[in-house]
Amino acid sequence: MPRRRSPSPSSSTAPRNRTPQPVRVRRRTFGDFVKAFLAFVALAVLLVGVPVALAMTAGWPFPETFEPMEWLKQDISVSTFLSILTFVVWLAWAQFTACVLVEMKAALSGVGVPGRVPGAGPSQLLARQLVAALLLVGATAASFTPSLAQLGQTFDDTQRPTVAAAQQTPGLFAQQQEQAAGAAAAVAEQAGHSEAAPAAAKKQGDTKFYRIQPPEGRHHDSLWEIAERHLGDGRRYKEIFELNKDRVQPDGSRLSEASLIRPGWIMEMPGDARGGDLVEMPDDAPEVSPEVRQQISDYARTGDGASGGGDQAQGGDQAQGGDQAQGGDQAQGSGNEDSGGGAAHVDLPQQRPAPAPDTGHADLRRPAPDQVATPAQDSSSFGLPEALLTAPLLAAGLLGALGHRRRQALWQSAFAGIGGRRGMEPPTPTGDALDVQDALLVGADPEGVRLLDRSLRGLAASLAAESRPLPTVYAAWMSNGDLHLQLAQPSGKPPSPWQLGQDQTFWMLARADAETYEDADTAAPYPGLVSLGTMDDSRLLLNLESVPGIVSLSGREEDRAAVFASVAAELATNGWSDRMTITLVGFGEDLTALAPSRLRHLDGIEALIETMEAETRQRRGALGAAGHDSVLTGRTGPAQHTRWAPHLVLLAAEPSPEDAMTLAELAADASRLGIGYLVGTGSGDLPGAAWEMEITGEGRLLAPLLGLELDAQLLPAAQRRAVVELFTDTDPERSPDGPGTTPPFLVDISEQGRPAVYARLVGPYEIIGLETPDGERSALLHEALALLLLHREGVHPRVLSSALWPRGVTDDVRGALLDRLRDWLGTDPDGTPRLRTDDTGRLTLAKSVVSDLDVLRSLYHEATQGKGVDSRAVRGRLLTDALVLVRGPLLADRPEDRYRWLTHEIVDAQLPLLVADTGLALAEFHMEKNRAEKAIEALNAALRTAPADERLWHELLRATHALDDPERLTALASDLVARSGSRGLPPRTEALLDELLPTWRDAVAAAG
Repeated sequence: MPRRRSPSPSSSTAPRNRTPQPVRVRRRTFGDFVKAFLAFVALAVLLVGVPVALAMTAGWPFPETFEPMEWLKQDISVSTFLSILTFVVWLAWAQFTACVLVEMKAALSGVGVPGRVPGAGPSQLLARQLVAALLLVGATAASFTPSLAQLGQTFDDTQRPTVAAAQQTPGLFAQQQEQAAGAAAAVAEQAGHSEAAPAAAKKQGDTKFYRIQPPEGRHHDSLWEIAERHLGDGRRYKEIFELNKDRVQPDGSRLSEASLIRPGWIMEMPGDARGGDLVEMPDDAPEVSPEVRQQISDYARTGDGASGGGDQAQGGDQAQGGDQAQGGDQAQGSGNEDSGGGAAHVDLPQQRPAPAPDTGHADLRRPAPDQVATPAQDSSSFGLPEALLTAPLLAAGLLGALGHRRRQALWQSAFAGIGGRRGMEPPTPTGDALDVQDALLVGADPEGVRLLDRSLRGLAASLAAESRPLPTVYAAWMSNGDLHLQLAQPSGKPPSPWQLGQDQTFWMLARADAETYEDADTAAPYPGLVSLGTMDDSRLLLNLESVPGIVSLSGREEDRAAVFASVAAELATNGWSDRMTITLVGFGEDLTALAPSRLRHLDGIEALIETMEAETRQRRGALGAAGHDSVLTGRTGPAQHTRWAPHLVLLAAEPSPEDAMTLAELAADASRLGIGYLVGTGSGDLPGAAWEMEITGEGRLLAPLLGLELDAQLLPAAQRRAVVELFTDTDPERSPDGPGTTPPFLVDISEQGRPAVYARLVGPYEIIGLETPDGERSALLHEALALLLLHREGVHPRVLSSALWPRGVTDDVRGALLDRLRDWLGTDPDGTPRLRTDDTGRLTLAKSVVSDLDVLRSLYHEATQGKGVDSRAVRGRLLTDALVLVRGPLLADRPEDRYRWLTHEIVDAQLPLLVADTGLALAEFHMEKNRAEKAIEALNAALRTAPADERLWHELLRATHALDDPERLTALASDLVARSGSRGLPPRTEALLDELLPTWRDAVAAAG
């Protein structure tokens, strides 16, 4: 398992989670039994006696016939008032019965806050008290006759302690389970006066022990709390872990992870432990049962020889029982937290199971670090922000959304003519924005996002094909390319190629199996997954949508803001979700620029509560009307996917206690409705919070009760502002000095400006002026040069290396490539190297190294804004020369396994627009002299590179109409209809055809 690094000893790292004291199980008295009996009698009288008495004396409340008009004609008499009174009494009985059912359901499930019955305040309070008293009957019976729990079990099952057996049925009769498991707590009380076996007593002296307490409501015991209570510092939990690691516990299993402990386990404590819950081993304790004394003595004897004797201890039936315990009820936070009201452990997944050669059963332990192949990474950040370099999923989402926004801006400026066009290039970022853009390019893992999305959708499609519902997923771990889903409770065998993970609550998909998935036409099953941080080589994604209540985040305000910004940005731009709503309160008004269709900002908590109350009611009604029990069932099968889009609330402003309780009531049923809440708090104690986390000043995310210590994923204020700047600068109307039309790099197109190195990128890749490198490194050098030619503003060394080696590379390999690239490009006549490094450390090319794309831009600029403006002949020659350069798509013959960095670029949108603008300008040039055939020739040449540009279609129709040849115009219309396919012609094209050729529809239909 990965190491859990200890936080800094500073006070700021102390967790702010509430640490409830362990609940002592009180023995039931005769008075408790009397109260439970009286509650049972009262409920029987109210639920059964009242309706029977009413039916016998006053009759049923419903009339035999339904004749409203006859009722209105009858006289009002005493019997009328008695009938109305009878109906009111029946109604009151029905309301009380509903209250009893609601309270009974909440008490038996142990999950969430009981729902409110409308208008039933006093009635529901009475029902709650009677139901609570009635449950004492079951609890008392369990404590008086513990042997009843053994009925119906096999011999192997009876070998386990009572606590382990109680954990087998999560969610049913939670209070009774706690009482049945309470024998373990009673043992801890007795063991304080126990007598150990002589051999054990000599070995351990006054060694102290602690028996893990059973869960109480939402609270589960943890090593952090035990250390905080008995050692004075929760951070000392590691000492307890080291003392007990790999020791055989009473149920036959072992302690292998600090977060995986079970009620009934015995923990040896450090010598300075203090507190009333500890168990010492004095010489004289006759009241302790022999079984308990033997358990503690056997545990103490394992000592340093646990690893040797453990195999013997787990042999035979015990080994089988331990195996079952590890698979079925592994850790109270895996399968039982869902029924326990929200307390859960988010466990770190182990690697794929490998059979153990000695025991013959699966060895679920994580391989040693030297068995895991980790790709080499760059050792230096070169000044780029580490927050984005270490957030591959966030960076990939931001980079994809930024590219989409820039493409939209290009098309918008092209078709709407905004401000005379900004130009063919997006504005070049500077300063922090440039560093952030480079960090996004380096840190992004689009392949990981693609595999995650396909894996989740493929799982949903497979379950739907088997008519199985989606399981509730608390978290996902991405570890060494494998995906582990941590389920709220065991959900059977996963569909192939998924496998069971380290226990029944983990489904695992290997990266090799994920790569076989193709795009599935199904809704995103878990769009609420969002990265929180990393633990060694594993990345945690928490499913905010499935948390049974509010998730609170404590810490300093600026640290919390960095976490909130990271969560909001990733949710808004991730690639594994469809439609969703993210509501920001108390922060992030500027973040709405990242995804205006997803992000919305509210001014205060009052507006949030009003909005969420209305949406909660609406979603409950929609689920009920659709016949679904949760949004997960609504996302599979033929349901309308968009109806079940998640709504995630990020509240950075700390609410008042009253508002916090209101939000807790709304969140009690939120996981079923697809709503998630992440709420910030400065005090660390948020009323109604189900899961609690803390962010420290050192960037550590702590949640001891969840078993989490992560290196948090953050988006600090400076990086957040730079990211927002990248998005807002894409707006063509935003430039303060008006949009520019000058490309970032122009070349000398005269005879005197002949370049020393000329690369042809528009079409097949060719290089003129350099010798072809020998060996296998030729392709790598060509790719590096192409990247530099497409970014004349400069390329960061880490951007270059991450583009050429997406899985990582060491510094020496990158340095060797740059040296070879410098040698290959050579120097100018003045001795200056053609590959240079600017003041910011970025790599740039000399002006003597150009590409045909640079020449194409320069020719178009000179024709439309330079010498061609004053000279018609020059304009025509320049535009003709520019169109001749177009030989096909960019890098037409590039290998499929290389140049993947082009997916981050927008050159695929820039080049067609540039070619279309050139063709339109040349067609206009010819139409000024009524040379329609020349104009048609230029437009057809441009259409070969930009076939979807509607402007070219329009000008081609006008030029053809100028020939006054209806048959040719009809043929062109038929061709355009065929090109448009099933979508049909665009409305503006249809309108133009109606103007030029009113009979075109009949003519096209006649032509077939």
